[in-house]
Amino acid sequence: MKTYIIKSLNDLEKHKDDYGYSVEGNLEFKCSLDFTGRLYVAGYIEIEAGSSIEAGDSIEAGSSIKAGDSIEAGSSIKAGGSIKAGDSIKAGDSIKAGDSIKAGDSIEAGYWIEAGSSIKAGYWIEAGYWIKAVSSIEAGGSIKAVSSIEAGSSIEAGENYGIQAGLSITCKERLSFGLKIFAGICTWREINDEEKTITCGKLEGGTVEYGIVKELGLPKPKETVEIAGKTFIKSEFEEAIKNLKEV
Repeated sequence: MKTYIIKSLNDLEKHKDDYGYSVEGNLEFKCSLDFTGRLYVAGYIEIEAGSSIEAGDSIEAGSSIKAGDSIEAGSSIKAGGSIKAGDSIKAGDSIKAGDSIKAGDSIEAGYWIEAGSSIKAGYWIEAGYWIKAVSSIEAGGSIKAVSSIEAGSSIEAGENYGIQAGLSITCKERLSFGLKIFAGICTWREINDEEKTITCGKLEGGTVEYGIVKELGLPKPKETVEIAGKTFIKSEFEEAIKNLKEV
């Protein structure tokens, strides 16, 4: 896949179409740019350190998006792989990554934030609707969603900050925060007890200001075995051996 180098807006203009810009390859920015319309890149997008991009509409990459500084879109930001910024990631609509989402500063979406792996911000994470990660959600500051917050493993807010959700908060492992946690503070409709429940393996931190806490206990660590200097999960290793014998 061909890689195109963007050193000015004129370089990007070569890829202009009816909706903004479309690139059937990879795109590497060597400058900061603010442009209208959407940006679609079949491969990866990489923005050098100290530079940022801002699109009036959406930004989408078939692979990963990586910026030395910030990434901002008036609509959505989407990547088949990971999204990473040295500073902030901000979208007027949604942020979605097939892998992880990571920002040195904040992550903010007017609607929802979703990651196939983890979501991590040096400062705060905020969504106008919901936040969801297959793995963990971690912020150095606060975590806030107008609707629900859900993680496949842990949720962690900064030691001097809290977590706030209009509906439920759910994770399978540790839920930690330093200040206060609120779940089910929905103001746009009536909700039931399930929608104001804080479900986790173990709750650690400050004060539960609002919400019903349901601790399920931390999952037992998976037993491992070491073969030829490599570590394997025992159950998966035994299953693989069984399948080989059956072949």
